[in-house]
Amino acid sequence: MNQRKILSIVVGVVIAIIMVYSFSGGQTTEEYIEEILEEREEADIFMKNNSDSPFKDSEVKYEGLKYYEPNIKYKITARFTKAEPAKIVKLGTNDGVEREYLTYGKAEFSFADKPQTLLILESVEDEKLFLAFGDETSAIETYGAGRYLDVTHSGGNTIVLDFNLAYNPYCAYADGFSCPLPPRENLLSVAIEAGEKTYQ
Repeated sequence: MNQRKILSIVVGVVIAIIMVYSFSGGQTTEEYIEEILEEREEADIFMKNNSDSPFKDSEVKYEGLKYYEPNIKYKITARFTKAEPAKIVKLGTNDGVEREYLTYGKAEFSFADKPQTLLILESVEDEKLFLAFGDETSAIETYGAGRYLDVTHSGGNTIVLDFNLAYNPYCAYADGFSCPLPPRENLLSVAIEAGEKTYQ
């Protein structure tokens, strides 16, 4: 193999690495994991000390949240389709009081070679996006009534779903809270072994 061909291969590899690095937002896997761990540390401080913590007036002793190890494969870029027109959806809650949301769109992705779809809703109160889901870990390793995932969408036909940031509703820790349950469309047929586990 002559020197010119070797140089071409090297340049091609370098370009490929740069492209992968660019699409990841210029963040290495190690940096990503460190970011997730910092988020969890902040959540721990909030739960332990903040006056708005569900443990503030609870008889349940706070012993730290439990998580799966961060895994970048659970940070998924899904195809996004806007809901047009938006429709009103009523979600049941743990205390039997229904809450109204607007359909915002759907996120489609493949995981473990299975197609998955999640319905993303929008709060009629504060216009924030809301995503509640259940999966094959629910009621086994994770909260039985499902978990939440904060998402944002700045337009376009993709949306990032980072399941490493999945968290429990307050109902998982103490009584006296009203927590929306996942819609039927959001019961995934795969195990999402990422994010927060059952507290107790």
